[in-house]
Amino acid sequence: MLPATSPHPAPPPPPQPSPRSTLITLITLATLASPPTPAHAAPSVFDWPQHDSSRPKPPVVRPASPSSQDHPGQAPSDAVVLFDGSSLAPWVALDGSPPRWIIQNGALECARNSGYIRTLQAFGDCQLHVEWAAPTPPSGSSQGRGNSGVFLMGLYEVQVLDSHHNVTYADGQAAAAYGQHPPLVNASLPPGHWQSYDIIFSRPRFDDRGNLTAPARLTVLHNGVLVQNNVELVGPTGWLKRDPYRPHPDKLPLALQDHGNPVRYRNIWIRELGADAQYPEFVFDAAFLSKLTGTYRADDGMTITIAKPDPLLTATISYPGRSMVFPLHAESSTAFRTRGLDGRFTFRTSPDGTPDALVFRVGGDERVVRRNP
Repeated sequence: MLPATSPHPAPPPPPQPSPRSTLITLITLATLASPPTPAHAAPSVFDWPQHDSSRPKPPVVRPASPSSQDHPGQAPSDAVVLFDGSSLAPWVALDGSPPRWIIQNGALECARNSGYIRTLQAFGDCQLHVEWAAPTPPSGSSQGRGNSGVFLMGLYEVQVLDSHHNVTYADGQAAAAYGQHPPLVNASLPPGHWQSYDIIFSRPRFDDRGNLTAPARLTVLHNGVLVQNNVELVGPTGWLKRDPYRPHPDKLPLALQDHGNPVRYRNIWIRELGADAQYPEFVFDAAFLSKLTGTYRADDGMTITIAKPDPLLTATISYPGRSMVFPLHAESSTAFRTRGLDGRFTFRTSPDGTPDALVFRVGGDERVVRRNP
Protein backbone atom coordinates (compact mmCIF):
# COMPACT_ATOMS: atom_id res chain seq x y z
CA MET A 1 0.00 0.00 0.00
CA LEU A 2 1.23 3.45 -0.84
CA PRO A 3 1.80 5.82 2.06
CA ALA A 4 -0.96 8.33 2.66
CA THR A 5 1.48 11.22 2.34
CA SER A 6 4.61 11.66 0.37
CA PRO A 7 7.82 11.44 2.41
CA HIS A 8 9.16 14.39 0.43
CA PRO A 9 7.79 17.83 1.28
CA ALA A 10 6.19 19.74 -1.57
CA PRO A 11 8.42 22.38 -3.14
CA PRO A 12 7.64 25.93 -2.04
CA PRO A 13 5.58 28.00 -4.50
CA PRO A 14 7.62 30.19 -6.85
CA PRO A 15 8.21 33.69 -5.50
CA GLN A 16 5.75 36.28 -6.74
CA PRO A 17 7.25 39.35 -8.37
CA SER A 18 7.08 42.48 -6.30
CA PRO A 19 5.14 45.45 -7.67
CA ARG A 20 8.43 47.23 -8.25
CA SER A 21 9.98 44.33 -10.21
CA THR A 22 6.86 44.04 -12.36
CA LEU A 23 6.98 47.75 -13.10
CA ILE A 24 10.70 47.63 -13.87
CA THR A 25 10.15 44.74 -16.28
CA LEU A 26 7.39 46.63 -18.10
CA ILE A 27 9.50 49.78 -18.38
CA THR A 28 12.52 47.84 -19.63
CA LEU A 29 10.52 45.91 -22.21
CA ALA A 30 8.85 49.08 -23.43
CA THR A 31 12.14 50.91 -23.88
CA LEU A 32 13.67 47.95 -25.72
CA ALA A 33 10.69 47.53 -28.01
CA SER A 34 10.98 48.56 -31.63
CA PRO A 35 10.24 52.25 -32.24
CA PRO A 36 6.70 53.20 -33.22
CA THR A 37 5.73 53.73 -36.83
CA PRO A 38 6.52 57.33 -37.85
CA ALA A 39 3.50 59.60 -37.44
CA HIS A 40 3.50 60.52 -41.14
CA ALA A 41 3.49 56.93 -42.46
CA ALA A 42 0.04 56.42 -44.01
CA PRO A 43 -1.50 52.98 -44.59
CA SER A 44 -0.94 51.64 -48.08
CA VAL A 45 -3.87 51.25 -50.47
CA PHE A 46 -2.64 47.69 -50.98
CA ASP A 47 -3.17 46.76 -47.31
CA TRP A 48 -6.75 45.79 -48.17
CA PRO A 49 -8.36 44.08 -51.17
CA GLN A 50 -10.63 46.35 -53.16
CA HIS A 51 -14.18 46.63 -51.81
CA ASP A 52 -13.41 44.45 -48.76
CA SER A 53 -16.48 44.72 -46.54
CA SER A 54 -14.40 44.03 -43.43
CA ARG A 55 -12.22 47.12 -43.97
CA PRO A 56 -12.67 49.53 -41.03
CA LYS A 57 -15.22 52.27 -41.70
CA PRO A 58 -14.44 55.94 -41.02
CA PRO A 59 -16.03 57.53 -37.96
CA VAL A 60 -19.21 59.56 -38.45
CA VAL A 61 -18.78 63.32 -37.96
CA ARG A 62 -21.45 66.00 -38.00
CA PRO A 63 -20.17 68.47 -40.60
CA ALA A 64 -19.65 72.18 -40.07
CA SER A 65 -22.47 74.55 -40.91
CA PRO A 66 -21.70 77.61 -43.05
CA SER A 67 -21.42 81.13 -41.69
CA SER A 68 -23.18 84.23 -42.93
CA GLN A 69 -22.11 87.83 -42.48
CA ASP A 70 -24.56 88.09 -39.58
CA HIS A 71 -24.03 84.72 -37.88
CA PRO A 72 -21.06 82.40 -37.46
CA GLY A 73 -21.47 78.77 -38.43
CA GLN A 74 -21.03 75.72 -36.25
CA ALA A 75 -17.85 73.66 -36.00
CA PRO A 76 -17.81 69.96 -36.96
CA SER A 77 -18.49 67.59 -34.12
CA ASP A 78 -14.90 66.35 -33.85
CA ALA A 79 -13.28 69.80 -33.86
CA VAL A 80 -11.55 71.58 -31.00
CA VAL A 81 -13.38 74.90 -30.69
CA LEU A 82 -10.87 77.66 -30.00
CA PHE A 83 -13.29 80.59 -30.07
CA ASP A 84 -17.09 80.44 -30.12
CA GLY A 85 -17.78 84.08 -29.31
CA SER A 86 -18.01 83.68 -25.56
CA SER A 87 -14.70 82.71 -23.91
CA LEU A 88 -10.96 83.25 -24.05
CA ALA A 89 -10.30 80.15 -21.93
CA PRO A 90 -8.34 78.32 -24.68
CA TRP A 91 -5.95 81.29 -25.06
CA VAL A 92 -3.09 82.90 -23.16
CA ALA A 93 -0.50 85.57 -23.90
CA LEU A 94 2.81 84.30 -25.24
CA ASP A 95 4.28 84.35 -21.73
CA GLY A 96 1.39 82.29 -20.35
CA SER A 97 -0.35 85.20 -18.64
CA PRO A 98 -4.04 85.97 -19.27
CA PRO A 99 -4.69 87.40 -22.75
CA ARG A 100 -5.47 91.09 -23.11
CA TRP A 101 -7.51 90.79 -26.29
CA ILE A 102 -11.18 91.66 -25.80
CA ILE A 103 -14.51 90.09 -26.73
CA GLN A 104 -17.04 92.48 -28.24
CA ASN A 105 -20.35 91.43 -29.79
CA GLY A 106 -19.21 87.82 -30.09
CA ALA A 107 -15.92 88.72 -31.79
CA LEU A 108 -12.36 88.43 -30.50
CA GLU A 109 -10.61 91.75 -31.09
CA CYS A 110 -6.95 92.63 -30.96
CA ALA A 111 -6.76 95.53 -28.50
CA ARG A 112 -4.03 98.16 -28.74
CA ASN A 113 -0.67 96.94 -27.37
CA SER A 114 -2.24 93.67 -26.25
CA GLY A 115 0.48 91.44 -27.76
CA TYR A 116 0.24 88.10 -29.52
CA ILE A 117 -1.97 85.40 -28.07
CA ARG A 118 -1.51 81.66 -28.33
CA THR A 119 -3.52 78.56 -27.62
CA LEU A 120 -2.90 76.49 -24.52
CA GLN A 121 -3.31 73.38 -26.63
CA ALA A 122 -0.60 72.45 -29.11
CA PHE A 123 -1.20 71.18 -32.64
CA GLY A 124 0.71 69.63 -35.53
CA ASP A 125 -1.00 68.31 -38.65
CA CYS A 126 -4.37 70.00 -38.77
CA GLN A 127 -7.37 71.47 -40.54
CA LEU A 128 -7.95 75.01 -39.26
CA HIS A 129 -10.93 77.28 -39.82
CA VAL A 130 -10.59 80.99 -38.98
CA GLU A 131 -12.92 83.91 -39.70
CA TRP A 132 -11.64 87.47 -39.51
CA ALA A 133 -12.63 91.02 -40.39
CA ALA A 134 -10.42 94.05 -41.07
CA PRO A 135 -11.34 97.33 -39.34
CA THR A 136 -13.83 99.66 -40.96
CA PRO A 137 -13.55 102.42 -41.99
CA PRO A 138 -10.11 101.42 -43.35
CA SER A 139 -7.08 103.25 -42.05
CA GLY A 140 -3.51 103.22 -43.28
CA SER A 141 -2.03 101.57 -46.34
CA SER A 142 0.07 98.60 -47.40
CA GLN A 143 1.16 96.62 -44.30
CA GLY A 144 -0.36 99.22 -41.99
CA ARG A 145 -3.94 98.42 -42.94
CA GLY A 146 -5.85 95.65 -41.17
CA ASN A 147 -2.72 93.63 -40.41
CA SER A 148 -2.61 90.50 -38.27
CA GLY A 149 -1.57 86.90 -38.83
CA VAL A 150 -2.36 83.26 -38.11
CA PHE A 151 0.79 81.44 -36.97
CA LEU A 152 0.62 77.66 -37.25
CA MET A 153 2.84 76.15 -34.56
CA GLY A 154 3.72 79.76 -33.72
CA LEU A 155 6.21 79.69 -36.62
CA TYR A 156 4.47 79.48 -39.97
CA GLU A 157 2.31 82.50 -40.79
CA VAL A 158 -0.70 82.86 -43.03
CA GLN A 159 -0.96 86.62 -43.43
CA VAL A 160 -4.09 88.50 -42.40
CA LEU A 161 -4.36 91.90 -44.14
CA ASP A 162 -6.94 94.22 -45.61
CA SER A 163 -6.02 93.52 -49.24
CA HIS A 164 -9.18 95.03 -50.77
CA HIS A 165 -7.88 97.80 -53.04
CA ASN A 166 -4.73 98.00 -50.90
CA VAL A 167 -1.44 97.56 -52.74
CA THR A 168 1.43 95.83 -50.95
CA TYR A 169 4.17 93.31 -51.76
CA ALA A 170 2.79 90.05 -53.16
CA ASP A 171 4.16 87.71 -50.48
CA GLY A 172 2.70 89.91 -47.74
CA GLN A 173 -0.92 90.31 -48.82
CA ALA A 174 -3.91 88.44 -47.38
CA ALA A 175 -3.56 84.64 -47.48
CA ALA A 176 0.15 84.74 -48.32
CA ALA A 177 2.50 82.26 -46.69
CA TYR A 178 4.25 85.32 -45.36
CA GLY A 179 7.51 86.14 -47.10
CA GLN A 180 7.41 82.93 -49.14
CA HIS A 181 4.34 82.26 -51.29
CA PRO A 182 1.88 84.90 -52.59
CA PRO A 183 -1.70 83.69 -52.90
CA LEU A 184 -2.72 82.39 -56.32
CA VAL A 185 -5.44 85.08 -56.49
CA ASN A 186 -6.68 87.96 -54.36
CA ALA A 187 -10.03 86.79 -52.97
CA SER A 188 -10.40 89.59 -50.42
CA LEU A 189 -13.69 91.15 -49.35
CA PRO A 190 -14.06 94.82 -48.32
CA PRO A 191 -13.06 95.82 -44.78
CA GLY A 192 -15.70 95.12 -42.18
CA HIS A 193 -16.85 91.96 -43.98
CA TRP A 194 -16.24 88.59 -42.38
CA GLN A 195 -13.72 86.56 -44.32
CA SER A 196 -12.68 82.94 -43.90
CA TYR A 197 -9.52 80.88 -44.08
CA ASP A 198 -9.69 77.12 -44.35
CA ILE A 199 -6.18 75.80 -43.88
CA ILE A 200 -4.73 72.31 -44.25
CA PHE A 201 -1.30 72.13 -42.64
CA SER A 202 1.25 69.34 -42.61
CA ARG A 203 3.98 69.97 -40.05
CA PRO A 204 7.68 69.45 -40.81
CA ARG A 205 9.28 66.15 -39.88
CA PHE A 206 12.65 65.68 -38.21
CA ASP A 207 14.60 62.51 -37.51
CA ASP A 208 16.08 61.56 -34.14
CA ARG A 209 19.18 63.64 -34.88
CA GLY A 210 17.17 66.76 -35.69
CA ASN A 211 17.64 66.53 -39.46
CA LEU A 212 14.73 67.67 -41.61
CA THR A 213 13.11 64.72 -43.41
CA ALA A 214 10.02 66.49 -44.79
CA PRO A 215 9.21 70.23 -44.94
CA ALA A 216 5.95 71.80 -43.81
CA ARG A 217 3.21 72.04 -46.45
CA LEU A 218 0.25 74.39 -46.62
CA THR A 219 -3.08 74.57 -48.42
CA VAL A 220 -5.34 77.61 -47.95
CA LEU A 221 -8.83 78.46 -49.17
CA HIS A 222 -9.65 82.17 -48.77
CA ASN A 223 -13.40 82.81 -48.81
CA GLY A 224 -13.82 79.41 -50.45
CA VAL A 225 -11.21 80.09 -53.17
CA LEU A 226 -8.03 77.98 -53.37
CA VAL A 227 -5.10 80.37 -52.92
CA GLN A 228 -2.30 78.09 -51.62
CA ASN A 229 -2.13 74.64 -53.20
CA ASN A 230 -0.07 72.32 -51.01
CA VAL A 231 2.90 74.69 -51.11
CA GLU A 232 6.18 73.71 -49.50
CA LEU A 233 7.54 76.04 -46.83
CA VAL A 234 11.30 76.57 -46.87
CA GLY A 235 11.38 77.22 -43.12
CA PRO A 236 9.68 79.46 -40.56
CA THR A 237 8.17 82.60 -42.08
CA GLY A 238 9.54 86.03 -41.26
CA TRP A 239 9.99 89.64 -42.31
CA LEU A 240 13.04 90.20 -44.54
CA LYS A 241 14.55 86.87 -43.52
CA ARG A 242 14.25 83.20 -44.37
CA ASP A 243 15.37 81.22 -41.39
CA PRO A 244 16.26 77.56 -41.94
CA TYR A 245 14.33 74.79 -40.24
CA ARG A 246 15.44 73.94 -36.74
CA PRO A 247 14.11 70.85 -34.95
CA HIS A 248 11.09 71.51 -32.78
CA PRO A 249 8.34 69.46 -31.09
CA ASP A 250 5.71 67.69 -33.19
CA LYS A 251 3.05 69.93 -31.67
CA LEU A 252 3.18 73.62 -30.81
CA PRO A 253 0.51 76.24 -30.05
CA LEU A 254 -1.35 78.25 -32.66
CA ALA A 255 -0.83 82.03 -32.35
CA LEU A 256 -2.65 85.19 -33.51
CA GLN A 257 -0.64 88.33 -34.18
CA ASP A 258 -0.98 91.80 -32.73
CA HIS A 259 0.27 94.12 -35.48
CA GLY A 260 -1.29 97.25 -34.02
CA ASN A 261 -4.62 97.03 -35.87
CA PRO A 262 -7.99 96.12 -34.27
CA VAL A 263 -8.61 93.06 -36.44
CA ARG A 264 -11.50 90.89 -35.26
CA TYR A 265 -11.83 87.09 -35.24
CA ARG A 266 -14.71 84.67 -34.77
CA ASN A 267 -15.61 80.98 -35.27
CA ILE A 268 -12.12 79.52 -34.83
CA TRP A 269 -11.92 75.73 -34.77
CA ILE A 270 -9.33 73.09 -35.53
CA ARG A 271 -9.24 69.39 -36.30
CA GLU A 272 -6.09 67.42 -35.60
CA LEU A 273 -5.21 65.02 -38.41
CA GLY A 274 -3.62 61.59 -38.57
CA ALA A 275 -1.50 60.29 -35.72
CA ASP A 276 -1.27 63.81 -34.26
CA ALA A 277 -4.94 63.47 -33.30
CA GLN A 278 -4.28 60.46 -31.06
CA TYR A 279 -3.44 62.45 -27.93
CA PRO A 280 -4.16 66.05 -26.96
CA GLU A 281 -1.16 68.06 -25.88
CA PHE A 282 -0.90 71.35 -24.00
CA VAL A 283 1.89 73.86 -23.45
CA PHE A 284 2.02 75.52 -20.03
CA ASP A 285 4.31 78.32 -18.96
CA ALA A 286 7.55 77.63 -17.13
CA ALA A 287 6.31 79.04 -13.81
CA PHE A 288 3.40 76.60 -13.74
CA LEU A 289 5.51 73.60 -14.73
CA SER A 290 8.13 74.46 -12.12
CA LYS A 291 5.54 73.85 -9.39
CA LEU A 292 5.42 70.19 -10.41
CA THR A 293 9.17 69.59 -10.21
CA GLY A 294 10.74 67.66 -7.37
CA THR A 295 11.55 64.14 -6.23
CA TYR A 296 8.78 61.62 -5.63
CA ARG A 297 9.71 58.51 -3.69
CA ALA A 298 8.08 55.09 -3.23
CA ASP A 299 8.37 53.01 -0.06
CA ASP A 300 10.56 50.44 -1.81
CA GLY A 301 13.17 53.02 -2.83
CA MET A 302 12.13 53.72 -6.40
CA THR A 303 12.23 57.44 -7.13
CA ILE A 304 10.81 59.60 -9.89
CA THR A 305 12.47 62.98 -10.31
CA ILE A 306 10.51 65.59 -12.24
CA ALA A 307 12.70 68.31 -13.76
CA LYS A 308 12.14 71.19 -16.17
CA PRO A 309 14.72 71.27 -18.96
CA ASP A 310 13.26 73.62 -21.55
CA PRO A 311 10.69 73.17 -22.97
CA LEU A 312 9.27 69.89 -21.55
CA LEU A 313 9.18 68.36 -18.12
CA THR A 314 11.24 65.19 -17.80
CA ALA A 315 10.75 62.20 -15.52
CA THR A 316 13.85 60.31 -14.34
CA ILE A 317 12.81 56.90 -13.02
CA SER A 318 15.51 55.49 -10.74
CA TYR A 319 15.90 52.23 -8.91
CA PRO A 320 19.03 50.31 -7.78
CA GLY A 321 21.37 49.87 -10.72
CA ARG A 322 19.32 51.66 -13.34
CA SER A 323 17.99 55.09 -14.28
CA MET A 324 15.91 56.15 -17.29
CA VAL A 325 14.76 59.59 -18.48
CA PHE A 326 11.50 60.28 -20.33
CA PRO A 327 10.16 63.59 -21.72
CA LEU A 328 6.63 64.35 -20.51
CA HIS A 329 3.89 65.70 -22.78
CA ALA A 330 0.99 67.46 -21.06
CA GLU A 331 -2.51 66.13 -21.73
CA SER A 332 -3.95 68.49 -19.10
CA SER A 333 -2.67 70.58 -16.22
CA THR A 334 -2.19 67.44 -14.08
CA ALA A 335 -1.87 64.53 -16.55
CA PHE A 336 1.24 63.85 -18.64
CA ARG A 337 2.30 61.00 -20.90
CA THR A 338 5.47 59.66 -22.44
CA ARG A 339 5.89 58.72 -26.09
CA GLY A 340 8.68 56.16 -25.91
CA LEU A 341 6.90 54.39 -23.07
CA ASP A 342 3.17 53.84 -22.78
CA GLY A 343 3.22 55.57 -19.42
CA ARG A 344 1.01 58.11 -17.68
CA PHE A 345 2.01 60.46 -14.90
CA THR A 346 -0.83 62.09 -12.99
CA PHE A 347 -0.11 64.65 -10.27
CA ARG A 348 -2.29 64.73 -7.18
CA THR A 349 -2.49 68.15 -5.63
CA SER A 350 -3.40 69.50 -2.22
CA PRO A 351 -6.18 72.10 -1.85
CA ASP A 352 -3.69 74.93 -2.42
CA GLY A 353 -2.65 73.41 -5.77
CA THR A 354 0.74 72.08 -4.59
CA PRO A 355 1.45 68.55 -5.83
CA ASP A 356 1.95 66.04 -3.02
CA ALA A 357 1.91 62.73 -4.92
CA LEU A 358 2.36 61.28 -8.36
CA VAL A 359 0.45 58.35 -9.85
CA PHE A 360 2.65 56.48 -12.33
CA ARG A 361 0.92 54.02 -14.62
CA VAL A 362 2.57 51.77 -17.22
CA GLY A 363 0.80 48.85 -18.87
CA GLY A 364 -1.67 47.54 -16.30
CA ASP A 365 0.45 48.50 -13.29
CA GLU A 366 0.08 51.61 -11.19
CA ARG A 367 2.21 53.08 -8.45
CA VAL A 368 1.65 56.04 -6.15
CA VAL A 369 4.82 57.86 -5.16
CA ARG A 370 4.92 60.62 -2.58
CA ARG A 371 6.70 63.91 -3.03
CA ASN A 372 9.65 64.57 -0.78
CA PRO A 373 9.01 67.58 1.44
